[in-house]
Amino acid sequence: MQFLSVTQVALTMMALQLSARAQQTVFETSNGLASATYAETIRFYEQIDKASNLVSMHAIGQTDAGYPLHVVTVSANGNADPAAWHKEGKLIVMVLNGIHPGEPDGIDASQLLVRDIVAGKVKLPQNLVLGIVPVYNIGGALNRGSYSRANQQGPLQYGFRGNAQNLDLNRDFTKADSYNARAFAKAFHWLDPHILIDNHVSDGADFQHVFTLLTTQYDKLGEPLGSFLRQNFEPALYQSMKAKGWDVFPYVNFDAYDLSRGMTQFYDPPRYSSGYAALFGCMGFVPETHMLKPFKQRVASTYDFMLSVLEQGSKMQSTIVTSRNTHRQRMQNAQGIPMTWKPGRSNFDTLSFLGYQRDTVISDVTGLPRMRYNRAKPFTGPVKFYSYFTPESIVSVPAWYVLPQGWHAVAERLQEQGIAMQPLKADTAIEVTVYHIDNFNTPQRAYEKHYRHNNTSVKKSQQVMHFLKGDWLINLRQPGIRYLVEMLEPTGDDSFFAWNYFDAILQQKEGYSNYRWEDVAAQWLQDNPALRQELEEKKKADTAFAGNANAMLDWVYKKSPYYEPAHMRYPVYRIEK
Repeated sequence: MQFLSVTQVALTMMALQLSARAQQTVFETSNGLASATYAETIRFYEQIDKASNLVSMHAIGQTDAGYPLHVVTVSANGNADPAAWHKEGKLIVMVLNGIHPGEPDGIDASQLLVRDIVAGKVKLPQNLVLGIVPVYNIGGALNRGSYSRANQQGPLQYGFRGNAQNLDLNRDFTKADSYNARAFAKAFHWLDPHILIDNHVSDGADFQHVFTLLTTQYDKLGEPLGSFLRQNFEPALYQSMKAKGWDVFPYVNFDAYDLSRGMTQFYDPPRYSSGYAALFGCMGFVPETHMLKPFKQRVASTYDFMLSVLEQGSKMQSTIVTSRNTHRQRMQNAQGIPMTWKPGRSNFDTLSFLGYQRDTVISDVTGLPRMRYNRAKPFTGPVKFYSYFTPESIVSVPAWYVLPQGWHAVAERLQEQGIAMQPLKADTAIEVTVYHIDNFNTPQRAYEKHYRHNNTSVKKSQQVMHFLKGDWLINLRQPGIRYLVEMLEPTGDDSFFAWNYFDAILQQKEGYSNYRWEDVAAQWLQDNPALRQELEEKKKADTAFAGNANAMLDWVYKKSPYYEPAHMRYPVYRIEK
C-alpha cells in the first residue's frame, strides 16, 4: 500500500476544497451578469495555482497602479519555463485581458478556460502552452463603475478605459509611457509567443454578429507567416467558430456603414497590440465581441475563440513554429523594411455580413430625425473586403545605428524590448548617415499625453561624427530588427521621433542679437562671395524674402559656422555597411 505524505495530503485536501469553491466563477454564480473584480480574479488564480501543478502564477514587473503584472502559465506537464518550451518546439499562445477593463469578457472567459483545463473538461495539447495576463490595466480595473460604457450592455459593473495615468494602454505598446507597457514587454519577451490574443469588446455599428475579429494585417506581418495566416490559420479559426455556433466577421471598419463601398482591413500600427506583435513575428488577434449583445454570449464566444486557437494551433503547431523561425531568419537578412502601407483596391475577398437595416425616425431626445438600426429588419449582404496592402515607402536597413548615451529614455525603451546594444569602448570618429528633420506636422491637441508628429520628411547627408565612450552601437542583425527600424527611423508611424522622445533637437539653444549679427554677417558674406551671390539670387527670386530683414539675417546665420549643428539634426545615426 502506498501512503501519502503530510504535504501530499494537504495538497489533495486543498485541491478538493478548491474544486468545491471554484466549481463556479463569479460570472457563473451571477448567471452571466457579473464580471470578477481584480481582487477576485487574482485570488482565483492564486488558489488554482496552489491546487494544480498545471498552473503557475508569476509576478513580472510593476504597473502604474502599484500592483505587479501577473502572468499565469498553463502547460500539460506543469513546466513553467518558456526557454524550455522553445527548445521543445512548443507553440506558445499569450492571452492579454483587461487592457480596457470596461471590456472584461476575456477576464472571465480566461478563468473559465483555465478552470476547465485543470478540471479535465478541456484537454490542453502537449505541443502547446498558454501564458495569460489575467488583468493588464489594473488601475482601470480598480476604477470600477456601471456607466462609463454607455454603448455597452453589461456586465453589472466593470472597470474604466484609462489606467492609473489615464492612459489608453492599447496606444502605449511602443511609446511605453506606462509601467504597464514596460512590464508587458518583459512578459512578452519572456514568453516569446507565436500567437497573441488581446481580448476586447467593440464600440460602433450595430449588427447581428456577436463576435468580430481584428487580425494582424497579413502583408505587414511578412512572409511566410502572412500568407499562412491569410490562407490557412485564420480560415481554420473561422470554420472552428462556425462549428461552435458563431458567425465570425472581421472587425467592422465600414465607411459610414456603406456596404457598397466595401471594407478595408484595419491598419494596425505598432502602438496597438496586434501591430506590436507583428514587429516580432507574432500573429496577433484582437477579438471584438459586440457591445450590445448580452454579456453571457460575449464571454461564451470569447471562450470558444480561445479554445479554437488552442485546437487549430495544436494541429498546425509544427508549421507555425517553422514559419516563424523562417520569418525571423528572413527579417534578419532583410535589405529594406516597408515603413508605410497602402490598401489595394484591385484585389478583394467577398464576405457575408449579417447586418440590420437602418431607418430614420424622430428622436425622443431632440425631436429631430435620427438614425436607428432596426433589429426587426435583419439582412445578409455581400461585402468586398480589401485586405491586400502594398508598401508605399521602404527604408534600407543599415548595418548599425549609433545612439548617443544622453538619450537614456530611448536606450531604456530599447533594452526593455530585449534589444542587444554595446557601448563604445573609447571616443571614436565614425562616418555615418545623418538625418536632418526637414518638415513635420504636429496636432494642436494632445493624444495619449503627446503631441504626436506625423508626415515627417528628412534630408540625408554623409558626415564624420565624433562619438564618446559609452555611446550605444546597435547591430541590426538581431531578432528585434523590425522593431528597431520602425522605432529609430524618424519617418515611422510610431517612431520615437513621432512620440516626442527627440523634441529637444527641434529648439535652437543659441541665437544672436540682430544689431550684433548684422556686423558679423556682413563680414562673413564679404569673406564668402559665393554665399553673397546666392543671397542676392534668392532676394531676386523671392520678393517676400527680400523685404524681410529677419528672414535674410536668419538665412545667412544658418549658412554660417555660427549656427548650431545639433538643431534639427536627428540624434540617431546610421552606419550603412
